[in-house]
Amino acid sequence: MMEAFAFYALAALIVGFGVMVIAARNPVHSVVFLVLNFLGIAVMYVVLGAEFLAVIQVLVYAGGIVVLYLFVVMLVTLKRAPEAHQDPHRKTGLGVGLAAAVLAEVIAILVYTSSAAPVLTTAVSAAALKTPALTGNTEQVGWALYTDYLIPFEVASMLLLAAMIGAILFARRAD
Repeated sequence: MMEAFAFYALAALIVGFGVMVIAARNPVHSVVFLVLNFLGIAVMYVVLGAEFLAVIQVLVYAGGIVVLYLFVVMLVTLKRAPEAHQDPHRKTGLGVGLAAAVLAEVIAILVYTSSAAPVLTTAVSAAALKTPALTGNTEQVGWALYTDYLIPFEVASMLLLAAMIGAILFARRAD
């Protein structure tokens, strides 16, 4: 009973901070509400018994990502008109084409995995997919990440790689 109350109270608090992130007029206040939102999610992970995810949430999101957002908010000048931010050399068609190609690949992967899953027999699947006894939360997260969620993990890594290359190119262009 008490756990359910804590869960719903934290969920309401997290949703409230999420609304404040969007509703805040000052970008710095919005980032502060985002930090509070991330910390609320970390507390939610602790209540649910996922301590490893709570620590990672605090270290990666509430620590690193929000500092990056604060740097961007404080360094970017928001006093210009929106028209001044448009780039005449933007390749919109290429971006739409690449996005369509990635979407087609994801759909193909989903169709292939949904059609290939019933082919396994129970004897083969029990022998081939035998998982080791997982004792801790970290092992369970790692096992799920590299078995069930391997494709989303790889897609996220490719997106981060593309963002890193783009950041390097923008930094070189500024020099």
